[in-house]
Amino acid sequence: MTVLCIPSVDLLPEYAAALETGWSPNNLRPEAAGEQLAQIQEDPASFVAHQTDMEAKGGPVLLPDGSTVPRLPSFRRWIFKNGFAGSIGLRWRPGTTDLPPTCLGHIGYAVVPWRRREGLASAALIELLPEARALGLDYVEITTDHDNRPSIGVIEKAGGVLVGAFEAETSVGGGEHLLFRIDL
Repeated sequence: MTVLCIPSVDLLPEYAAALETGWSPNNLRPEAAGEQLAQIQEDPASFVAHQTDMEAKGGPVLLPDGSTVPRLPSFRRWIFKNGFAGSIGLRWRPGTTDLPPTCLGHIGYAVVPWRRREGLASAALIELLPEARALGLDYVEITTDHDNRPSIGVIEKAGGVLVGAFEAETSVGGGEHLLFRIDL
């Protein structure tokens, strides 16, 4: 079941409509929804083009505490099945599977509230893994809050194994998180 789409201007109206409901593709920064809507209004084609940044040419990444860090190479896919359902992204450091402590995992995903519990996040994650493998990664790490049972289920369905709990840096919101690994 293919659910991932490369972002395009043709699909942008459905993505923007989801943002207008208050949904954010950034679980750490809900205000990213408004920021993205402003970018879409200013230059839709540029917004779509920046969803893929394989060389990390985009500007720095704004963290929840207001600080910034250098951008990692990354790309985003939109989850579509009978309409827009969410997004999933992959980020990495070339030549290593290690990530900086300000990056909570190789993969992040967010499904719009009205499409949750349809198995779309699991399908999207499973579909994204070959792309991670093609980049030379031996495994991907994904983090979630310790009490986020739906996300834990998504990760486990895709073959994720719990590595352990850790305390996130305050720059990314702090708190206890669980770290999972999926071997590729």
